Amino acid sequence: QVQLVESGGGLVQPGGSTGLSCAATGRFFRVYDMGWYRQAPGKQRDVVATMTSTGNTNYADSVKGRFTISRDNAMNTVYLQMNSLKPEDTAVYYCHASIQPGQGPRDYWGQGTQVTVSS
Repeated sequence: QVQLVESGGGLVQPGGSTGLSCAATGRFFRVYDMGWYRQAPGKQRDVVATMTSTGNTNYADSVKGRFTISRDNAMNTVYLQMNSLKPEDTAVYYCHASIQPGQGPRDYWGQGTQVTVSS
């Protein structure tokens, strides 16, 4: 069974940094796009950053210049380095990946990890 296992996050002071990681586990043929989304209380889930298997990236305007997405294709893992954090970055962060377990890709989501930016 394919799963996305997230780690990282927690409580961070404004202006601080933290990182998230997400590993795809199980049996599958290929991992396509990987990325991060976030959902604040009472709000919809929005994209933070995505990365294709060939390294093309896309960032939400609100995190450009502060967050960096990267991935290790050999380890099927995606990372999100978050710097200069602001209180408005507080949210549950979800990993997403498009993975081909058999015929055709499917969307998978991680369990979510809380990031709280507060003094």
